Amino acid sequence: MVTAALARLHRNAGRKVRVFKHGPDYLDPMVLEVASGHPVYQLHPWMTGEDECRWRLFEAAQDADLILIEGAMGLFDGDPSSADLAKLMGIPALPVIDAGGMAQTFGALVLGLARFDPELSVYDVIANKIGSPRHGEMLKERLPEGIRLLGAIPRNDAMSIPERHLGLMQPEELANLDQKLDGAAQVLKEAGLDALPKTVEIPAVERATKPKMLLAGVRIGIARDAAFSFIYRANTELLLAMGAELHYFSPLEDSELPPADALWLPGGYPELHGNTLAENTAMANAIRAFHNAGKPILAECGGLMACAEELSDKEGRVHSLYGLIPGRAAMAKRLQGIGMHSLKAEQGELRGHTFHRSTLNTTWQPAAHTQKQAGTGSEAVFSKNALVASYFHGYFPSAPELVAAIFRGETLTFPGYSENDHS
Repeated sequence: MVTAALARLHRNAGRKVRVFKHGPDYLDPMVLEVASGHPVYQLHPWMTGEDECRWRLFEAAQDADLILIEGAMGLFDGDPSSADLAKLMGIPALPVIDAGGMAQTFGALVLGLARFDPELSVYDVIANKIGSPRHGEMLKERLPEGIRLLGAIPRNDAMSIPERHLGLMQPEELANLDQKLDGAAQVLKEAGLDALPKTVEIPAVERATKPKMLLAGVRIGIARDAAFSFIYRANTELLLAMGAELHYFSPLEDSELPPADALWLPGGYPELHGNTLAENTAMANAIRAFHNAGKPILAECGGLMACAEELSDKEGRVHSLYGLIPGRAAMAKRLQGIGMHSLKAEQGELRGHTFHRSTLNTTWQPAAHTQKQAGTGSEAVFSKNALVASYFHGYFPSAPELVAAIFRGETLTFPGYSENDHS
């Protein structure tokens, strides 16, 4: 919310603000787009690639007055961490530290963050959730030499935003989001956060590769509504660049599919809309007919859940869904999968992530499994009758040839797996 409020504060001051998100998050960028008024892309050296990180940042720097990159977790958490991204881009880190309940210790934390990695630049710091103006002054007095307190944000209800089990609520579910962002921006302005950080020069780079027209004339129907909304902007832009025609539809409201040669059912919150999806029998029949005709379907996470015969929601209510995959998807009490993953096939290595709180009990055998970037665990990938389904979310630009093969309904070959009937 600090990043979103900063974006809105400088936008309201007449500046063009571009915001990026470190990591694979879908929900934060939705709010950041509303806050800044401009597209938000993911930057992650492993998932999106270092070259794309450099190119997107340089492209934004051509006409932006301010660029903000929201980190993920703590400054040095993860591999690559937010600090790794900052070093790769040659930009400083701006730590936001919860200062509630501390005074001089704040300076020690700042010193540790600033000196932990000598290659990382830290010029400014933000204190969050201070108790009073005097509290902010105490924090400022003990800062290490050469580091400025950019601002001290008081506790304020304007700095909160509703959440649920997978993260923030989506902007379309928040009727007063613009007013809330303006209120949060005012809180930051009164805290002195309208000051600009140190100027940074972004090196000029060109886009590494120009997409090939691998999907020329292919019509792709994309589910997009409150139940299916986890879509990387870079994914749809790649599909267009490869020549595809994109037609959006709502499984919640529409009774028929758009003209399409392939379907994409992305992730989202089908568990919150199980009854509506089940009652829309016209759409369910249309998707079944599409599948029975042997046309390609990519189903990711929430899309996978919707393709099961049944979906059991958080309250244990069971809904009959599309039935493309035998078995039941069921919500669990805790996370079932989280982390960066990749899917290797002869057509390329698709990188992305997984983050889900449900399980799938099916008689189908996986055609392949994803590989986790760090640690143990994998996600099953099902590939049958032109349906490719998994809890895995793919970042399409990491493997354009594989993505094109999926939407063209081509046979996928996964090294190390023999049962991968995609015909």
